[in-house]
Order: sequence, then structure tokens, then C-alpha cells
Amino acid sequence: MPGSPVWTITDGNAGNVRQAHALAAALGRPIRDWSLAPRAPWRWTAPRRLPADHVAFGRDFADALAAPPGLAIGCGRQSALATRLLRARGTRVVQILDPRLDPRHWDLVVAPEHDGLDGPNVIRLLGSLHPVDEAWLAQAHAHYTALATLPRPRTSLLLGGNSGHARLDEAFLHATLDVLLRQLRQEGGSLMATTSRRTPAGFAEQLRKRLAGYESLVWTGPRDGANPYPGLLAHADRIVCTGDSVNMLSEACATAVPVHVAGIERIRGRPRRYIESLLGSGRARPLGERMDGYAVTPLRETARVAAEVERRLRS
Repeated sequence: MPGSPVWTITDGNAGNVRQAHALAAALGRPIRDWSLAPRAPWRWTAPRRLPADHVAFGRDFADALAAPPGLAIGCGRQSALATRLLRARGTRVVQILDPRLDPRHWDLVVAPEHDGLDGPNVIRLLGSLHPVDEAWLAQAHAHYTALATLPRPRTSLLLGGNSGHARLDEAFLHATLDVLLRQLRQEGGSLMATTSRRTPAGFAEQLRKRLAGYESLVWTGPRDGANPYPGLLAHADRIVCTGDSVNMLSEACATAVPVHVAGIERIRGRPRRYIESLLGSGRARPLGERMDGYAVTPLRETARVAAEVERRLRS
């Protein structure tokens, strides 16, 4: 029913929440959030169903199943059990990311191309869902006006961290900064850097040491105030992004500026396949000795996916 709340169901992981919210917002629906962590044994087997799995997420969710919504959007494997439970009660459900089970258990599955998932009810996209579009960037540009005072060209450095698919160490950080600072000395401008929750702890101190004396902004955590990440996307003339985070790369590539990927040789698995897609399409380039400009077409998949979800749910 148009205008009725859509339930977004995640494990609370920021990247999963962001994707579920982005799709719900693009569908124009009000949102009711559920952050769920299944108890044992369901957390080991999700999204497979077990006896009495209506209590897998605790009493509040079990009670809520008595009045299910018209539409629910889940993101992440743990949430995929909850969306299965809702579908059994008549809710239309959209599951984001490969649920590691046959997609027929959901109405629709939205999966990145690098997951390699396919099927009649699978909607594939390049990268991840996110809110970054022209309006989002304009709002961020207006909100973070102080960044406009930094000299141009402004380079934004988005630092991720270690994961099962990536290993970033201080040698990588210094090699990346060597390239950026050499460019800064040659052409002027400024460098704006932000870290993430997975960034190794030692990076913060090294960033501050290396950027001392340069026109720069460094954000490494809440002690530096609110994270200016949206402003770094909106005010950048170019973006340098580590290759470990598909979400971060997707948002960088939704801007209208060149994107240079750092540390490609340190990335493997599904993130590496996504990077290769970006390089093959010309949307991103490897970070090299120079960061030359190039023509850009922003990569924005969320609106297309939302339109396809609407079309398929109506059919």
C-alpha cells in the first residue's frame, strides 16, 4: 500500500543499514527500522529455517509478526531469516545481498554483479545501494561550507581498512601518501582525509604527521567532531579511495569527479571483482604516480533498482 511503512531489517551493520535505507527512501516509503541479531542456533544457520524460528529474534519481533507490514527490505545474511518469516505471513520481501540460499525464498533479491548471483527474481547492480545522487551532494555541499575555503584542487582521501578480502598496513599508507603529497607539492591545492571504523589505529597518527604543514583536513574519529564524509564527497575535485569497501567505492563513483583506487594489489575476492568492473568501464582508475583528470559519468544504481523493484512487485 503506497505510503505505508516499510520495515528495514538488518544486523545493525552500518553498511547494511545504509543499503536498506537507500532502497526504502528511493521507493518513497516511511521507514520502521529493525536491528536484529538472531540467537543460537539460528544465527549459525540463517537464513535456513529451523523449528520454532519465530522466536529466533526475541519476543518483540515474534509479537510483531502478528501484524506484518506490506513490504520489508532486508540486508545481510542474518536479516534474510527474518524476511523469510515475514514472507510466510504475507509480506512482500526484498533481500539485499546474496542470502547464500536459493533466491526463490524471497520475492526479490538485489545482488551486486560481483556476487555472481542470478535468477528470475534477482535484480543485479554494479556496486551497492546508497543515497548519493545530485540532490544528496547538493545538500552536503551546502552543509559543509567550510570545506569550500580549502584551496583547489581538493583531493579527498577515503581510507577503509582490513577485512577478509584486504590487508592495509602502514607501508601501504605511506606509499599512498607519497603519491598524494608529491602531487600536492607540484600543483598546490589541498587534501581532505577521513578514516573508517576498520582503519588500523596507527593510521591516525601517521596521517597527522605526514599532512602537518600542508593545506589539509583530517578526520580520524569522534574526537575530531562530526564525520565530514558527505562534505568530502561533495567538495572534492577528485577522490582517492581504498579498494576494500564496495560501499565506499560505490558512493565515490556516484559523484561527478574522477576516482582513483589505492591498494588494488592488496584486494582479492568479491571487492577485487568489483574494482575490475569499475576499471573496465572507465569509471575509476588505479592510483598511479599522477592523478590526471578524465571525463566522468556518475555511477548511480539506486534509482534504477528502486524502479525495477516497484515494477516487479506490481506484476
